[in-house]
Amino acid sequence: MNGWLESWWGWLLLACALAFVTKRLGYAVPERWLQHPRMGQIAASMTVALLAALVVMNTFSAGQQLVLDARLVALAVAALALWRRLPFLLVVVLGSAAAALVRAWG
Repeated sequence: MNGWLESWWGWLLLACALAFVTKRLGYAVPERWLQHPRMGQIAASMTVALLAALVVMNTFSAGQQLVLDARLVALAVAALALWRRLPFLLVVVLGSAAAALVRAWG
């Protein structure tokens, strides 16, 4: 083996080390920074942005390709149900049913 980063194990160990260091550095942040109101806004915004990115990636991609299929219809139906403030379980059932109907027709 030429170098330790040429294997998957090397990259895995590097990722583990970086995660550990990042977590340890989090404890070094002064308490007053964490109590600042802006930090709460940043944390909330990051959470929403990461969740939105996850939804988009899972809805519009299949491997390396962009796809438009039943998942898009399911997302639209679920978004409409959320907008109407329906219970979350009903949102999931409606989205699933919409995807099933589109796949049954296709």
